[in-house]
Amino acid sequence: MDYRVIKENDLFLLTDEKGDIYENHPNGLGLYTKDTRFLSKLDLKINGQEPILLSSLADQNYLAKIILTNPHMEKDGELILWRESVEIERKRFIYNGVLYEMVKTKNYYPKPVKFELSFHFDVDFKDMFIVRGFQTGKVGKRTRQSLEGNTIRFHYQGADDIHRATSISWDFPATSVTEDGDLYFNLSLSHEEEKVITLMIQPEIGEQVKEVIEPKKALDFLEQSYREWETNTTKVETDHPIFQSMIKRGIDDLRVLLTDLGYGLFPVAGLPWFGVPFGRDSLIAALQMLPFNAEIAKGTLLTMAAYQGTKIDTWRDEQPGKIMHELRFGELANTNQIPFTPYYGTIDATPLFLVLLTEYVKWTGDLELFKKLEANVKRALTWIDEYGDRDGDLFVEYYQEASKGIANQGWKDSGDSVVHRNGDYAKAPIALAEVQGYVYQGKIGIAEIYQNLGNLDLAKQLHSEAEQLKEKFNSSFWMQDQQFYAIALDKEKAQVGTLTSNPGHLLLSGILDEENAKKVSDLLVSPKMFTGYGIRTMGIGEAGYNPMSYHDGSVWPHDNSLIVLGMSRTKQSAAANTVIQGLIKAATHFEYTRLPELFCGYEDTLGHVVEYPVACSPQAWAAGTPLLFVQAILGLFPNSLDQTITLNPVLPEDINRLKVSQLKIGKGELAITIERKNGTLEVSIDKNTTGYNVTQNLK
Repeated sequence: MDYRVIKENDLFLLTDEKGDIYENHPNGLGLYTKDTRFLSKLDLKINGQEPILLSSLADQNYLAKIILTNPHMEKDGELILWRESVEIERKRFIYNGVLYEMVKTKNYYPKPVKFELSFHFDVDFKDMFIVRGFQTGKVGKRTRQSLEGNTIRFHYQGADDIHRATSISWDFPATSVTEDGDLYFNLSLSHEEEKVITLMIQPEIGEQVKEVIEPKKALDFLEQSYREWETNTTKVETDHPIFQSMIKRGIDDLRVLLTDLGYGLFPVAGLPWFGVPFGRDSLIAALQMLPFNAEIAKGTLLTMAAYQGTKIDTWRDEQPGKIMHELRFGELANTNQIPFTPYYGTIDATPLFLVLLTEYVKWTGDLELFKKLEANVKRALTWIDEYGDRDGDLFVEYYQEASKGIANQGWKDSGDSVVHRNGDYAKAPIALAEVQGYVYQGKIGIAEIYQNLGNLDLAKQLHSEAEQLKEKFNSSFWMQDQQFYAIALDKEKAQVGTLTSNPGHLLLSGILDEENAKKVSDLLVSPKMFTGYGIRTMGIGEAGYNPMSYHDGSVWPHDNSLIVLGMSRTKQSAAANTVIQGLIKAATHFEYTRLPELFCGYEDTLGHVVEYPVACSPQAWAAGTPLLFVQAILGLFPNSLDQTITLNPVLPEDINRLKVSQLKIGKGELAITIERKNGTLEVSIDKNTTGYNVTQNLK
């Protein structure tokens, strides 16, 4: 990455590799919270010059360390500062809504040195949508700056009548400070002497001002929260160092992407631009995390339920019972200049809400959460039948109503993502293949819960509706000539026949029979769809295919992960392992083995991955991809409703050992080791306090 990002809760910092924020930078560098940029300039200089970058690390997500040094400085033949005399270490982290930056200077010159260290700040308070160039509109204005003691504040009065401010404090005597945001320190260091200047930068919204905790104590609290996260998360050990690194990276990235709006922790979509609640992204990431920390699914479900649609509002594509797409908090949203408060233009979040809830119950046995959310469940089911399926053909379809909304409302939401084989774009209303699978899976799962709770009539009704959908889906979407499923039906109910990855999601849903599940899996790992690094979103040779596109030929790790878990569920293990091995190979080409949001769909014969230039990283459902791979390798599918655990383990060729412990199912734990010895797979149940029966299906 050519940027550095750290985050905690809903505050994040995006800088260049030196740790600086340059004004008008194309990457929108800054300090952000609530979709507002609270710092648009931050640069550090030594004697008025830019320091030289030596090292820049942000592998811990919550703590960035950057090491710099001074250039050689002479004037009129007189030495001012010998090159590389001063080491400058910038260590920054975020805690309780405050950015801390600890700048340590150390003298390695044999003699004492004197120099000036300066910081230069500015704030534009721009809305995220303006920063990204997506929107203009009526905004507020900077009102004043104030300087008091060791604190400078920049003030802004928004068009939404909210006062915003940025407070910058420091704990070391400054030589001079200007109200324009320039901060100077004259430092004298003897040989190997160190001095530390700590900056504390806090966004302020309205009257909300949080306590600024002493830096060392704040860092201790932050690190303690990470230790607790690690303690409460499933442990995985493998003999494959790259896969091991990917799992750790995924767990760490998901931790940094957690946010709490008051209903429990849930994953935001990704950084830097999607650090907010997203219906489908948050739900899928929580689904990926179920084997590792099911509490995140609970927080996600409660958050989505709190913002469930209550009325018909075409400006926001809202209908009663619909689960939101995206929630924004900035000035443009607050003044209704954009419809994201929240915006509901997603066709899949509502059935995915049901899917996550049913899978959460199967993992945890927590029927109390289901009872708490039962009214939300019924509203979601009503939305599916009445608003999702407006023409009564059993298929859930989308149609954009909001003037500033999204045209394509599945996960491939770019304007060119649903295209016929002749190159014509499909016209709405559009019924996507994978969405029908989500609806089927959701209704079957909810029916199973109602069966367990004794509501047999409702269980029977939902099961009947699901089976009707299954029959009609397979007759309407199956393309006999391609031996594959159409991505969608268009407004004329004609098949959109382009070969895409979307039908791969059907493998997990249960809507496919065994024969067609194999045909889908086989095509997805064929050269038309598989790059060697992963499954493409669209097949080579299709009219819309473009390996550089966002959705029409690129590779999305999360897309692959859902397909892989579906392959595992349908016992297409060889295909699943092919995809897993491809993504592991791809990860070696990315910093920290971190899978990004997406990458270009070029063949692995190039010898390297072609990066997508503006992919988010870290991205929640990309981070969750290796975690779902662990579940797929184990072939692990628990069901607390009938107290059973199914195992169908198959190790990829270059992984010979996988041990999983502290795996929480129901009210107990499971520990499993699978190992290849002399070509034979051996499975050991090291611990089982769940009380559930474990069924093993070994090949």
